Amino acid sequence: MKVRLNSDPEVVQSIREGLQRTGGYCPCRLQRTPENKCMCKEFKEQIADPSFEGYCHCRLYYKEK
Repeated sequence: MKVRLNSDPEVVQSIREGLQRTGGYCPCRLQRTPENKCMCKEFKEQIADPSFEGYCHCRLYYKEK
């Protein structure tokens, strides 16, 4: 298993700017809850699933099998 940044530098820059604006919360979500703090709870659960391969909600990270 490997987690990496999105290979598109424009996406990475845009999401990182959003994270700075929101204090580290996913810029793609409206609620500022602990579950939405980057790296969000949803993606941590997806990482734990050995059959999951794909992007996190905001597409900053990608999990490879």
